[in-house]
Amino acid sequence: MGGGEGDRGPRLSGLTAGGCHATGTFAWTACRSQEEGRGTTTTAGIGSDHVDLDAAIEHGVTVAEVTYCNSISVAEHVVMSILNLVRNFVPAHQIVLDGGWNIADAVARSHDVEGMHVGTVAAGRIGLAVLKRLAPFDMRLHYTDRHRLPESVERELNLTFHESTADMVPHCDVMTINAPLHPETEGLFGDDLIATMKPGAYLINTARARIADRDAVVRALESGRLVGYAGDVWSPQPAPSDHPWGTMPHQGMTPHISGSSLSAQARYTAGKLAGTGAHSYSTNS
Repeated sequence: MGGGEGDRGPRLSGLTAGGCHATGTFAWTACRSQEEGRGTTTTAGIGSDHVDLDAAIEHGVTVAEVTYCNSISVAEHVVMSILNLVRNFVPAHQIVLDGGWNIADAVARSHDVEGMHVGTVAAGRIGLAVLKRLAPFDMRLHYTDRHRLPESVERELNLTFHESTADMVPHCDVMTINAPLHPETEGLFGDDLIATMKPGAYLINTARARIADRDAVVRALESGRLVGYAGDVWSPQPAPSDHPWGTMPHQGMTPHISGSSLSAQARYTAGKLAGTGAHSYSTNS
């Protein structure tokens, strides 16, 4: 259910988009079968990159997402991932599993998040929820988004707005990606952008794997440019056993579970719907 890939959605206008993996064929067929302006396709979770949005727009088909059901679940996963990486939790826990007690090794890469600068790429439902949950940790909060937040929200959370991701990343110790996958974000975190990040920064990605260049992430971790990467999104999904993100150093990867908590599934069953539309997405046109 996390992120809307491979899930069954409730029926609207007799058409269901859930269960369709990364292909535009479904959307094209669905659009052709509907009278103009009357079609609606629904996908579970967050993200419509597995739907051909150009075709949907061309044929007047509304693409709706069951989004609010798991936004908070994903935001909590992001916060957990940040704490896991910065406090070096996974290696410390492995020491216990191995029957050890090497405190020096356990804390060698452990830091406090207090005072760190954290930035989110996109401050929609998930990104803003992440910022709200990090504020009590006394972190310095940054964001970039196509639509600037109200001034009252910026004041309340003491947010720093940046016009672009490129402007923001040099200032941040932790970056979290909470944007949809579309032509403007695909491959965004490649060698060039990562090279402008603070040396020793952390990168969290629970959005879509292809927003970060797979091999660039591995190189950055091996070189020390990044000191941690965590997320639950892979390309392809399910990830093959030899996927480099499963064995690269200093990672906190999980299967695609951030939006699939039992709480999120209960909300999803209740059918909470929220359309996304052009506010968040760009197309290939």
